[in-house]
Amino acid sequence: MLNRKLIEQTEEYLKKTFDESAFLNTEGNLQDKRYRLEHSYRVANIGLEIAAKEGLDETEMVIACLLHDISYCETFGENGWVEHGRRAAQIARPFLTELGLAEDRINEICYGIAIHVDDKADFDGVRTPFALSVGDADNIDRFDVYRIHEVLTRDGFLEMEIDRKRDYVEKRLEKLREIIDMPMGTNTAEELWKSRLSFYIRFFERLGSQIENSKKFCFGDNA
Repeated sequence: MLNRKLIEQTEEYLKKTFDESAFLNTEGNLQDKRYRLEHSYRVANIGLEIAAKEGLDETEMVIACLLHDISYCETFGENGWVEHGRRAAQIARPFLTELGLAEDRINEICYGIAIHVDDKADFDGVRTPFALSVGDADNIDRFDVYRIHEVLTRDGFLEMEIDRKRDYVEKRLEKLREIIDMPMGTNTAEELWKSRLSFYIRFFERLGSQIENSKKFCFGDNA
């Protein structure tokens, strides 16, 4: 059963940290601030689904997922993106202590946060299903309807010439087919991952067909 009080305290801490971030509140980063908060909520909801179906602690999973990207409150230096999971764990640990969680639970939550970027932490831990699920939930959120729109917009798809659009779609499909069998920490995460990737593949296959139909008239078999 979810501990609503602990989750609400975590939400307040996350929002407060982002609201007090000099980096996120500059004019050029306000959109990223909104996105990062929305992403954190989506990851938390995915994490909850995994935890509920796998018998993991649901409250702790939601907390871990809400805090997994809290280091975006800071300016990333050299290798900042690669290090942001480890830095997020460092920021989260004192807050988790204030919540009154047991030390072993804090360690597992922080380990899951630390390894969610590149599977590495700066302290000892065990790659438990719980710890792996933080990164799994983050990865699963990277492949859904919202992210299709975001990525196509970011990459300027509509401004591309048609041949470049075709190449873009082919490369996306090649990558998607490579990673669809990527291992996850739980059966639930694997099912969610394959479902999301299958949807992505169908989308880009249909997009590719539309691009081909935009280049020339395709005679039917009875022509």
